[in-house]
Amino acid sequence: MTQLDWGVNWWRGNNLSGGQCVRGSWLSSRMGLGGGLLPVVVAVAVMAPPVLRLLCVHGYRQDGRIFRERTGSLRKALRKRAELLYVSSPLRVPPPLGTTAQPPAAAGDGTQMGETEEDGRGWWFSNPVEDSFNALDHVETCKGLEESLETISKAMAELGPFDGIMGFSQGAALVAMVCALKQKGDPRFQFDFAILVAGFKSRCKLHEHFYQEPIAIPSLHVFGDTDRVIPGELSQDLSKSFVDPVILTHTGGHFVPVSAPQKLVYSEFLERFQKK
Repeated sequence: MTQLDWGVNWWRGNNLSGGQCVRGSWLSSRMGLGGGLLPVVVAVAVMAPPVLRLLCVHGYRQDGRIFRERTGSLRKALRKRAELLYVSSPLRVPPPLGTTAQPPAAAGDGTQMGETEEDGRGWWFSNPVEDSFNALDHVETCKGLEESLETISKAMAELGPFDGIMGFSQGAALVAMVCALKQKGDPRFQFDFAILVAGFKSRCKLHEHFYQEPIAIPSLHVFGDTDRVIPGELSQDLSKSFVDPVILTHTGGHFVPVSAPQKLVYSEFLERFQKK
């Protein structure tokens, strides 16, 4: 979008040929009829920085639609800086035994994101037998990661190009793995920065290689001091896998914060990647 910066310039001379365009005051224009300054209105086009495109990766027991609903305030806050596009995991999460799926909770800045959602999905399962996941599980094997990585790759190819990638909870953990693969030269993943909200390191032994080398992708790590789903120390630990991470903490729990202080940090971080 082009923004127009209107200003009044003054043409020095009796006509519009051969004169010199300079700034002046409106009172000076009264001299125009006497052979002095003639007012000339000039529109100067100032190109606004392009809007960044972010691929958004939902948390466990969510999908792209639910995550989009839950981040309505974020999309509104960043509308002048970023366009958010959403992707769903290919892995369906069965409802817990003895329960039925619940409809998505209402969107809102304070909504707790998680645990029993209709058509919930996950990016990998720490328990391959039950198709379930717990971020605190120390396990030898897991299920579904390669399929999920291919889904992210396909989304980037078909919906891209993307400037950045953002993930929440298990989605943020997946984003960290994608960043590690990008740094190792994986051509499937092309982007400039990452935003990780309530992220953590996978505790599956098969995933240890993702954290062996410092990840130099520019990153913003967001987590809550009272998060009971993903404790803040897990997100802090993940941030240490990145080079010069930007850390944003808030006093809330397991959600994407969008109050004024967080909005300012988001905007300042994204501004670094908007081409002037």
